[in-house]
Formats: sequence, structure tokens, C-alpha cells
Amino acid sequence: MRTPAGPWTVTGFAACQLLLLVPTVVAFVLVGVGGLLALVTVGVPILVLGLPALRWIAERHRSMAARTLGHEVTAGYLPTSGLGTLARVRTWAVDPMTWRDLLWVLVSLTAGFALALLTVLLLLLVVTSAIWWYGAPHVMRLRATLDRTFLMRGHTEQLEQRVVDLTVSRADTVDHNAAELRRIERDLHDGAQARLVAVGMTLGLADDLFERDPEAALRLVAEARDTTGAALADLRAVVRGIHPPVLADRGLAGAVEALALDMALPVTVLSDLEGRPPEPVESAVYFAVAECLANVGKHAGASRAWVDLRHDSGVLRASIGDDGRGGADARHGTGMLGVMRRLSAFDGTMVVSSPDRGPTLITLEIPCALSSPRTTLSSATD
Repeated sequence: MRTPAGPWTVTGFAACQLLLLVPTVVAFVLVGVGGLLALVTVGVPILVLGLPALRWIAERHRSMAARTLGHEVTAGYLPTSGLGTLARVRTWAVDPMTWRDLLWVLVSLTAGFALALLTVLLLLLVVTSAIWWYGAPHVMRLRATLDRTFLMRGHTEQLEQRVVDLTVSRADTVDHNAAELRRIERDLHDGAQARLVAVGMTLGLADDLFERDPEAALRLVAEARDTTGAALADLRAVVRGIHPPVLADRGLAGAVEALALDMALPVTVLSDLEGRPPEPVESAVYFAVAECLANVGKHAGASRAWVDLRHDSGVLRASIGDDGRGGADARHGTGMLGVMRRLSAFDGTMVVSSPDRGPTLITLEIPCALSSPRTTLSSATD
């Protein structure tokens, strides 16, 4: 929650809104013409030019409305990154926020323009300066409320989108869990189960040889003992893939430090976690960080990396960075997609910043509360 802006600030917003009048009209005309001509293809380039411009202008108004009202005013556009031109245009067409933006332009060019102009005139006219001081914040809050009404999804639309997001997240989680079960079954079948079967066969042979050739039987028993040890190692590996013991014993920060120690390059781990998140969240973040660090080791060509664990305003945040070659793309590779699936089950998000030549920074966020305060607040592994 922010402090609402004062008279000077809102008057500056009003002046900016007046300056944006002409660009708004131009962008609106481009969108209208492009939309009418889109059926004959020639309108598509006009839309590709006009609609992003209109969204940029609308975003400036959202920012000013948020500062004026003292709380966030978010867009909630449907994602279009990575889509081709025609697919992007189709997504724009079915996005309710596109139509809200267009309706907002009509309000902005009429009632919104009048309110912004009134605020500036109250300041410029000497006889109305006192009225301006007390009235400008109220006038601009009315303008910001109008902007928020059209530039932000309504409560019903937010609930509908929430249902869609939860449906997709649940499907991804079910698929992920099914894949994990298949992996565990495969690991048990190909590893521990096969070794235990071999132990049984070896002990059977040793039993047959015990009277006729005791030395050979003892060798087989020793072989069975070695195979049993290997089977136990396979079982421990499977258990670590489900819930690593180090995570249960030392918590998220300690488990990530253990991951850092196994890396071939120096990895610094910082943490200010004053408690522990719920076990499912802790496990999801641990495996997400593990996947990110594995990608650093395999693909980044980095000389160093770092992990920063924070909890602020009810959100657990893990930042993983490296000084490598960059160019990481979250949309490609099963590992990064798996990370997103893990996080989405808890309303989590992943943001990747990875320009060419680096550095790469991956930010994971999951809303959660912490419990069981820890005594170790920070550490570094070099």
C-alpha cells in the first residue's frame, strides 16, 4: 500500500496526461484502421504498430493511477511473448484487456481529459490556487478511479482468469506427478529391484555350492553383500530424488549450500530466511534451485554463480545468477519447463533475465509463510 500522491505530483500527472492526448489519438486511429483492414492482411502491420503503442500509453496511465490512488493498478494482459505475428494478433483480439483499453480511450479523451485540464488550470489561475491545493488530489483521484475501472480487470474477470490459471496449473501438476511416479518406478525397477533379484540368485547359487565348494560359496556371499550395498545406494538416490534428507535436516538454506559445494565453480549462497516454509514449498524451491544450478554448470560457461534466498511481504524469493554467456530461454528445455510446473502448483512464478553475453538472473517467487525460526541468517560458499 502506497501513500497517495500530493497536489504537486498529481498536477504533474495531469500535465503528462494532456501531453499524451495526441499520441493516444494517433494510436487509437491506428488500431481502429488496422482492425478494419486486418481481414485483408494489410491491416496486420498497422495493428502491430498501433496496439503496442496504445498499450504503452495505457501502462503510463496505470502507473500514474497507482501513484495517485496509493495501490497497484495492474493490466493482466494475456501473454504474447514468443508468438508469431498472426498468433499475437489473434491473442490481442481475444484478450478482454484489449477491448477495455479501447473503451478507456473514449473515456480518457473526454471525461479524463476534462479532469486533467481542470487540475492544470486550477494551478495556473491565481485566484484558484487555494482551490487547487485542496481540490487537485480529489479531482485526480476521480480521474485515476476512471482509469482503474477500465484499465484493470474487473473482479469477475479476475476470478475467471484465476479459475483458468488453476485449471492449467492442476493439469500440469497432475502430469508432473505422473511423470515423477514413472521415474521412481523406473529407477526402482532398473536399480534396486534388479540388484536385489541378483542378490537372491547369488545367494541361491551359494547355498547350492556350500557343501561342495565352500570357498566358491563364500565368494558368492561376498559378491551378494557388495550387490546389497549397491542396492542400498540406489534406494538412497531414489529417496533423495523424492525429498533429500539434507533438506529435512538443515532446511532450504542448508540444502542449497550443500548443492553449492557440489558445483565445479564457486557458488555464493546468501540467506536471510528467519524460518522455514511449508515442506511442499521448501521441496519445490529446492529442486527448482537445483535445476537452475545444474543448467549453470552444463550450459552457462560461467566462472562463478550465486543464490540469494529472501522472504519479504509473504513471498519466498530465490534469485539464481551467474556471469556466464547468457541466452537462457525458459520456454525451451524440459528442465526449465519442469521448474515452472513445480512453482505453478503453489502460485509461484519464474522470471528469467538472460541477455546475450550475460549475466543471467533467474528469480523464483512463491507466496507462503515461514515458521520455526532459524538461527543462521546468512552464509557463503566459495
